Amino acid sequence: MQEFPVTSEIAQNIAQVQERILAACRRVGRRPEEVRLVGVSKTVPPERVREAYEAGLRDFGENRVQEAEAKRPALRDLDIAWHMIGHLQTNKARAACELFHWIQSVDSLRLAEKLSQVSSRASGGSPGPQGLPSPPVLLPVLIEVNLGGEAAKSGVEAAAALDLARGMSALPGLSLRGLMVVPPFTEDPEGARPFFFRLRGLRTVIDSARLPNVCMDELSMGMSHDFEVAIEEGATEVRVGSALFGARG
Repeated sequence: MQEFPVTSEIAQNIAQVQERILAACRRVGRRPEEVRLVGVSKTVPPERVREAYEAGLRDFGENRVQEAEAKRPALRDLDIAWHMIGHLQTNKARAACELFHWIQSVDSLRLAEKLSQVSSRASGGSPGPQGLPSPPVLLPVLIEVNLGGEAAKSGVEAAAALDLARGMSALPGLSLRGLMVVPPFTEDPEGARPFFFRLRGLRTVIDSARLPNVCMDELSMGMSHDFEVAIEEGATEVRVGSALFGARG
């Protein structure tokens, strides 16, 4: 795991979260390199994102296309991997493809089809040797699954996730890489464990189908209050906001 210099409050927070990631990995015999820390920068001003970047963080997640559009120009000099982690409307698909390196919140075939249509990645890059087109660069996407049946949250039902994966596997320009979940909130982080366990099982089901253009190597689950439980249940990405940047207003 990368060592982060501790020079500011945000850097100290990052270091503390990394220590908690390390401890959680040790408890279940995992390597900390298997877990990507995504800093949730929703409502965080660009200067604080830059501070986190200077402390070593490279992955950041945003919930809204509009906020990312406003924030990214001030950070264009930084080599950040941007993750779309909020609900994405189809009319924002083109902007999302231009702004984000990962789309973690695909919850319908209609949205996946729109991302496939508008992604510049679908048409390949500049001409390669002898004028042949370069191989297309695929946009990595995750299926968001609503395991809690909460009407206020987006996500496909678990029973429909395999069919959605089948449909997505045939779309050009997309690479389905795994699943994402936001479980119902409980004061006790252990309350999220059954949902993380179910998501891992659902990944196994989809992976066993051996669909083309599908590599189910990512489980995006766990936030500030429960990411350690998520890691114990197999998370490869944890989305952490308040533990890094402080409580939101």
